[in-house]
Amino acid sequence: LPAERHAGCPCVTASMDDIYFEHTISVGQVVNIKAKVNRAFNSSMEVGIQVSYEDLCSGKHWSICKAFATFVAQGHFGTKVKLKPVVPQTEEEKIEYSIAAERRRMRLAHKDTLKDLLTRIPRETELETRDGSVAVPAEKTRVESVELVLPPHANHQGNTFGGQIMAWMENVATIAASRLCRAHPTLQTIEMFHFRGPSQVGDRLVLKAIVNNSFKNSMEVGVCAEAYGQEMSGNRRHINSAFMTFVVLDQEGRPRSLPMVAP
Repeated sequence: LPAERHAGCPCVTASMDDIYFEHTISVGQVVNIKAKVNRAFNSSMEVGIQVSYEDLCSGKHWSICKAFATFVAQGHFGTKVKLKPVVPQTEEEKIEYSIAAERRRMRLAHKDTLKDLLTRIPRETELETRDGSVAVPAEKTRVESVELVLPPHANHQGNTFGGQIMAWMENVATIAASRLCRAHPTLQTIEMFHFRGPSQVGDRLVLKAIVNNSFKNSMEVGVCAEAYGQEMSGNRRHINSAFMTFVVLDQEGRPRSLPMVAP
Protein backbone atom coordinates (compact mmCIF):
# COMPACT_ATOMS: atom_id res chain seq x y z
CA LEU A 1 0.00 0.00 0.00
CA PRO A 2 2.69 2.63 0.81
CA ALA A 3 4.55 1.73 -2.41
CA GLU A 4 1.49 2.14 -4.63
CA ARG A 5 0.41 5.25 -2.75
CA HIS A 6 3.78 6.83 -3.53
CA ALA A 7 3.97 5.59 -7.12
CA GLY A 8 0.34 6.20 -8.01
CA CYS A 9 0.32 2.96 -10.01
CA PRO A 10 0.58 -0.82 -9.47
CA CYS A 11 3.81 -2.12 -7.89
CA VAL A 12 5.38 -5.57 -7.60
CA THR A 13 7.76 -6.97 -4.99
CA ALA A 14 11.28 -7.28 -6.40
CA SER A 15 13.31 -8.38 -3.38
CA MET A 16 13.40 -8.71 0.39
CA ASP A 17 16.44 -8.09 2.57
CA ASP A 18 17.59 -10.36 5.40
CA ILE A 19 14.94 -10.79 8.10
CA TYR A 20 15.87 -11.62 11.70
CA PHE A 21 13.03 -12.68 13.99
CA GLU A 22 13.61 -11.50 17.57
CA HIS A 23 10.53 -13.13 19.14
CA THR A 24 7.78 -15.59 18.29
CA ILE A 25 4.07 -14.73 18.28
CA SER A 26 1.44 -16.74 20.14
CA VAL A 27 -2.27 -17.15 19.47
CA GLY A 28 -4.28 -14.29 20.94
CA GLN A 29 -1.57 -11.65 20.62
CA VAL A 30 -2.10 -8.53 18.51
CA VAL A 31 0.32 -7.94 15.62
CA ASN A 32 1.11 -4.37 14.56
CA ILE A 33 2.60 -3.70 11.11
CA LYS A 34 3.94 -0.29 10.06
CA ALA A 35 5.33 0.41 6.59
CA LYS A 36 6.60 3.49 4.75
CA VAL A 37 8.68 4.34 1.70
CA ASN A 38 12.24 5.21 2.80
CA ARG A 39 13.61 6.23 -0.57
CA ALA A 40 12.65 6.16 -4.25
CA PHE A 41 15.14 5.56 -7.04
CA ASN A 42 14.42 5.61 -10.78
CA SER A 43 11.67 2.99 -10.99
CA SER A 44 12.15 1.16 -7.68
CA MET A 45 11.74 2.12 -4.06
CA GLU A 46 12.68 0.77 -0.65
CA VAL A 47 9.86 0.19 1.83
CA GLY A 48 10.71 -0.23 5.50
CA ILE A 49 8.46 -2.57 7.48
CA GLN A 50 8.33 -2.72 11.28
CA VAL A 51 6.50 -5.65 12.91
CA SER A 52 5.70 -5.78 16.62
CA TYR A 53 3.15 -7.48 18.84
CA GLU A 54 1.16 -6.64 21.92
CA ASP A 55 0.10 -8.96 24.72
CA LEU A 56 -3.40 -7.82 25.67
CA CYS A 57 -3.22 -9.47 29.09
CA SER A 58 0.00 -7.82 30.26
CA GLY A 59 -0.06 -4.78 27.98
CA LYS A 60 3.58 -5.35 26.99
CA HIS A 61 4.95 -4.69 23.51
CA TRP A 62 7.77 -6.56 21.73
CA SER A 63 9.53 -5.99 18.44
CA ILE A 64 9.33 -8.99 16.07
CA CYS A 65 11.43 -7.88 13.12
CA LYS A 66 12.36 -5.01 10.84
CA ALA A 67 12.41 -5.71 7.13
CA PHE A 68 13.25 -3.81 3.96
CA ALA A 69 11.49 -4.68 0.71
CA THR A 70 12.15 -3.36 -2.79
CA PHE A 71 9.13 -2.61 -4.98
CA VAL A 72 9.11 -1.77 -8.68
CA ALA A 73 6.43 0.47 -10.17
CA GLN A 74 4.79 -0.84 -13.33
CA GLY A 75 2.85 1.12 -15.92
CA HIS A 76 0.70 -0.15 -18.76
CA PHE A 77 1.87 -3.41 -20.37
CA GLY A 78 4.52 -3.86 -17.66
CA THR A 79 6.53 -0.76 -18.56
CA LYS A 80 8.63 0.87 -15.85
CA VAL A 81 7.51 4.14 -14.29
CA LYS A 82 9.83 6.92 -13.15
CA LEU A 83 9.13 7.67 -9.50
CA LYS A 84 8.97 11.01 -7.78
CA PRO A 85 11.65 11.48 -5.09
CA VAL A 86 10.97 11.05 -1.38
CA VAL A 87 11.59 14.17 0.70
CA PRO A 88 12.54 13.16 4.28
CA GLN A 89 11.25 15.44 7.01
CA THR A 90 12.41 14.14 10.40
CA GLU A 91 15.94 13.22 11.46
CA GLU A 92 14.98 9.54 11.54
CA GLU A 93 13.64 9.75 7.98
CA LYS A 94 16.84 11.47 6.82
CA ILE A 95 18.97 8.69 8.32
CA GLU A 96 16.85 5.97 6.68
CA TYR A 97 17.01 7.90 3.40
CA SER A 98 20.81 7.94 3.47
CA ILE A 99 21.21 4.29 4.53
CA ALA A 100 18.73 3.15 1.85
CA ALA A 101 21.29 3.97 -0.87
CA GLU A 102 23.89 1.73 0.78
CA ARG A 103 21.38 -1.09 1.19
CA ARG A 104 20.54 -0.80 -2.52
CA ARG A 105 24.23 -1.11 -3.40
CA MET A 106 24.42 -4.29 -1.30
CA ARG A 107 21.35 -5.74 -3.02
CA LEU A 108 22.81 -5.16 -6.47
CA ALA A 109 26.06 -6.86 -5.43
CA HIS A 110 24.30 -9.79 -3.69
CA LYS A 111 23.98 -12.00 -6.78
CA ASP A 112 27.63 -11.53 -7.75
CA THR A 113 28.70 -12.28 -4.18
CA LEU A 114 26.84 -15.61 -4.21
CA LYS A 115 28.37 -16.59 -7.56
CA ASP A 116 31.82 -15.77 -6.23
CA LEU A 117 31.26 -17.92 -3.14
CA LEU A 118 30.11 -20.87 -5.27
CA THR A 119 33.27 -20.71 -7.38
CA ARG A 120 35.51 -20.58 -4.32
CA ILE A 121 33.88 -23.36 -2.30
CA PRO A 122 36.00 -26.54 -2.23
CA ARG A 123 34.64 -29.58 -4.00
CA GLU A 124 35.20 -31.80 -0.99
CA THR A 125 34.97 -30.63 2.60
CA GLU A 126 35.42 -32.55 5.81
CA LEU A 127 32.15 -33.31 7.57
CA GLU A 128 31.71 -31.95 11.04
CA THR A 129 31.70 -34.57 13.80
CA ARG A 130 29.69 -34.41 16.99
CA ASP A 131 29.92 -36.85 19.85
CA GLY A 132 26.91 -39.13 20.11
CA SER A 133 25.17 -37.60 17.10
CA VAL A 134 23.74 -39.82 14.38
CA ALA A 135 23.85 -38.18 10.96
CA VAL A 136 20.54 -37.88 9.12
CA PRO A 137 20.72 -38.26 5.32
CA ALA A 138 19.82 -34.96 3.68
CA GLU A 139 17.57 -36.82 1.24
CA LYS A 140 15.25 -37.76 4.13
CA THR A 141 14.55 -34.07 4.75
CA ARG A 142 13.52 -33.35 1.16
CA VAL A 143 9.99 -31.93 0.75
CA GLU A 144 8.02 -31.10 -2.38
CA SER A 145 4.59 -29.48 -2.49
CA VAL A 146 2.31 -28.00 -5.15
CA GLU A 147 0.05 -25.01 -4.50
CA LEU A 148 -2.67 -23.68 -6.81
CA VAL A 149 -2.76 -19.88 -6.99
CA LEU A 150 -6.36 -18.78 -6.35
CA PRO A 151 -7.83 -15.23 -6.47
CA PRO A 152 -7.39 -14.65 -2.69
CA HIS A 153 -3.65 -15.33 -3.14
CA ALA A 154 -3.21 -12.53 -5.70
CA ASN A 155 -3.35 -8.74 -5.80
CA HIS A 156 -5.61 -6.58 -7.95
CA GLN A 157 -3.26 -7.13 -10.90
CA GLY A 158 -3.66 -10.91 -10.71
CA ASN A 159 -0.05 -11.47 -9.58
CA THR A 160 0.59 -13.73 -6.60
CA PHE A 161 1.36 -11.83 -3.40
CA GLY A 162 5.06 -11.99 -2.59
CA GLY A 163 4.12 -12.61 1.03
CA GLN A 164 1.96 -15.58 0.04
CA ILE A 165 4.85 -17.16 -1.84
CA MET A 166 7.07 -16.57 1.19
CA ALA A 167 4.46 -18.21 3.46
CA TRP A 168 4.27 -21.31 1.24
CA MET A 169 8.06 -21.50 1.12
CA GLU A 170 8.24 -21.21 4.91
CA ASN A 171 5.72 -24.07 5.27
CA VAL A 172 7.77 -26.56 3.25
CA ALA A 173 11.00 -25.36 4.90
CA THR A 174 9.48 -26.00 8.33
CA ILE A 175 8.54 -29.56 7.32
CA ALA A 176 12.07 -30.22 6.05
CA ALA A 177 13.54 -28.85 9.29
CA SER A 178 11.14 -30.98 11.36
CA ARG A 179 12.27 -34.13 9.56
CA LEU A 180 15.81 -33.47 10.73
CA CYS A 181 15.16 -32.53 14.37
CA ARG A 182 11.95 -34.53 14.98
CA ALA A 183 10.57 -31.52 16.84
CA HIS A 184 8.85 -28.19 16.20
CA PRO A 185 11.49 -25.82 14.76
CA THR A 186 11.39 -22.02 15.08
CA LEU A 187 12.22 -19.81 12.11
CA GLN A 188 15.07 -17.50 13.07
CA THR A 189 16.21 -15.77 9.87
CA ILE A 190 15.40 -15.48 6.17
CA GLU A 191 18.31 -14.43 3.99
CA MET A 192 17.99 -11.82 1.25
CA PHE A 193 16.24 -13.05 -1.87
CA HIS A 194 15.00 -11.71 -5.20
CA PHE A 195 11.80 -12.53 -7.08
CA ARG A 196 12.94 -13.63 -10.52
CA GLY A 197 9.53 -13.38 -12.14
CA PRO A 198 5.78 -13.18 -11.45
CA SER A 199 3.15 -15.86 -11.11
CA GLN A 200 -0.55 -15.40 -11.74
CA VAL A 201 -3.91 -16.76 -10.69
CA GLY A 202 -4.27 -20.28 -12.08
CA ASP A 203 -0.56 -21.06 -11.92
CA ARG A 204 0.72 -24.09 -10.03
CA LEU A 205 3.65 -23.35 -7.73
CA VAL A 206 6.05 -26.22 -7.07
CA LEU A 207 7.84 -25.70 -3.75
CA LYS A 208 10.94 -27.74 -2.89
CA ALA A 209 12.90 -27.70 0.36
CA ILE A 210 15.83 -29.60 1.85
CA VAL A 211 18.13 -29.16 4.84
CA ASN A 212 21.47 -28.03 3.41
CA ASN A 213 23.45 -28.27 6.62
CA SER A 214 23.05 -28.34 10.38
CA PHE A 215 25.32 -26.70 12.90
CA LYS A 216 25.44 -27.12 16.64
CA ASN A 217 22.28 -25.15 17.42
CA SER A 218 20.86 -24.19 14.04
CA MET A 219 20.19 -25.50 10.55
CA GLU A 220 19.95 -23.99 7.08
CA VAL A 221 17.08 -25.00 4.81
CA GLY A 222 17.15 -24.20 1.09
CA VAL A 223 13.82 -23.57 -0.64
CA CYS A 224 13.00 -23.19 -4.33
CA ALA A 225 9.72 -22.04 -5.93
CA GLU A 226 8.84 -22.79 -9.56
CA ALA A 227 5.64 -22.02 -11.48
CA TYR A 228 3.84 -23.49 -14.46
CA GLY A 229 0.47 -22.89 -16.10
CA GLN A 230 -2.53 -25.16 -16.57
CA GLU A 231 -0.84 -27.07 -19.33
CA MET A 232 1.33 -29.89 -17.97
CA SER A 233 4.42 -28.76 -19.83
CA GLY A 234 7.97 -29.16 -18.61
CA ASN A 235 8.65 -25.42 -18.90
CA ARG A 236 8.70 -24.40 -15.26
CA ARG A 237 9.57 -20.80 -14.40
CA HIS A 238 11.99 -20.23 -11.54
CA ILE A 239 10.18 -17.75 -9.28
CA ASN A 240 12.33 -17.59 -6.19
CA SER A 241 14.97 -19.30 -4.06
CA ALA A 242 15.65 -18.63 -0.39
CA PHE A 243 17.72 -19.82 2.55
CA MET A 244 16.08 -20.02 5.98
CA THR A 245 17.68 -20.67 9.35
CA PHE A 246 15.79 -22.64 11.99
CA VAL A 247 16.45 -23.41 15.65
CA VAL A 248 14.77 -25.76 18.11
CA LEU A 249 14.09 -24.21 21.51
CA ASP A 250 13.97 -26.14 24.77
CA GLN A 251 11.57 -25.42 27.65
CA GLU A 252 13.79 -22.53 28.82
CA GLY A 253 13.76 -20.99 25.34
CA ARG A 254 17.39 -21.87 24.60
CA PRO A 255 18.51 -23.43 21.27
CA ARG A 256 18.89 -27.20 21.41
CA SER A 257 21.71 -29.23 19.89
CA LEU A 258 20.83 -30.67 16.49
CA PRO A 259 21.77 -33.88 14.68
CA MET A 260 24.20 -33.74 11.77
CA VAL A 261 23.24 -33.89 8.10
CA ALA A 262 24.88 -36.39 5.78
CA PRO A 263 24.88 -35.05 2.19
